[in-house]
Amino acid sequence: MSAKLNSSKMIYKGKVFSFFSDNVTLSNGLTTNIDVIRHPGASAIVPFLNYNEIILIKQFRYAAGGFIWEIPAGVLSPGEAPLECAKRELIEETGYSAGKMEKLTEILPVPGYSDERIHIFLATGLSESKQNLDDDEILKVHTLKLDTVMEMIGSGEITDSKTISGVCLASRFLAHR
Repeated sequence: MSAKLNSSKMIYKGKVFSFFSDNVTLSNGLTTNIDVIRHPGASAIVPFLNYNEIILIKQFRYAAGGFIWEIPAGVLSPGEAPLECAKRELIEETGYSAGKMEKLTEILPVPGYSDERIHIFLATGLSESKQNLDDDEILKVHTLKLDTVMEMIGSGEITDSKTISGVCLASRFLAHR
């Protein structure tokens, strides 16, 4: 480890994450305070109806200032495995369940100030289930051609980092299959 934790003070505990101010001594000898968001982690899913059609959601995100394009995702519940979270969130947000889920990667979306890790899964063999949105989720499910989604990423219409990472990795994974 390249830093020694001297002390940690919780500044805020929210519904999803906690905010800490940590006093650390870095490997170069400097002692400093670092603000850190501690997050339980999340799972995200790239759901393919077939090798050319992908399901995306357009979801209202207050912090982002409106609706954004995303792959389905959700926060891990205490003690929940990332795969179980992915299965649950896919059904809840899209109304589809997956016949097969494969882990593609794990990303650190904002490592400069958060320990959040997002586990990204590829979902195939989809079948209709029952959508079960949380009360605060405002979204619409869309089926789009993979080429269209890649164009949306390239043009900047899709800006969400987990979606860009997940779609690009899933596309590459499926192309090499």
